[in-house]
Amino acid sequence: PEVCLRLEVGPNAAVHSPLAVQNGFLHMLVHSYTAELFMSFLTNLGPFLEDEIIPEVIPMEIEVVDAKITLKDDSPRVYPTSPGPVPITLAVDHIIVKRRDDGVFYLTAPQGDGSLKQEKPVSVLREQKAPAEYILAAPAAGTRGLQLKEVPELQRELQTMKIALAEANMDKARLLQEIRKYNPLFQL
Repeated sequence: PEVCLRLEVGPNAAVHSPLAVQNGFLHMLVHSYTAELFMSFLTNLGPFLEDEIIPEVIPMEIEVVDAKITLKDDSPRVYPTSPGPVPITLAVDHIIVKRRDDGVFYLTAPQGDGSLKQEKPVSVLREQKAPAEYILAAPAAGTRGLQLKEVPELQRELQTMKIALAEANMDKARLLQEIRKYNPLFQL
């Protein structure tokens, strides 16, 4: 994995934000990072993040490229015959987390050719439903099916849907196994 850090302070940092002149601007790049973490690690981070003093806002930009984090549940099992929870894997292709002068963190996608800039604060993100399918009825004159720019996006979307389907099937199998513990004759 590669980690690059750059901290700018002073008049040159004004290109990032007005507050960066005084507090500084932190740019961090994480590339090809792979980790396995236990859920207890995340749940026990709270006391370390709490503080009695309100911290100064430092504008920053954290860019994560090609990262994969697997979360494993290490809590004691409720049922001894249960196969246990399935680890959760978070794969990040390319994402940018920005903190502005207002202290809010924004998740953004990298800006490519012809893409629209969309920023959403982390505190107000809501689950959005993507269209169920794209239908191309009859190509209009001058267009020939999918544009080359849309192909990688559709491939990523297809991969996301495949992962979601696999997770749903695993959840279904786990629930059926749980039901059969109490009623071995249960059939779906």
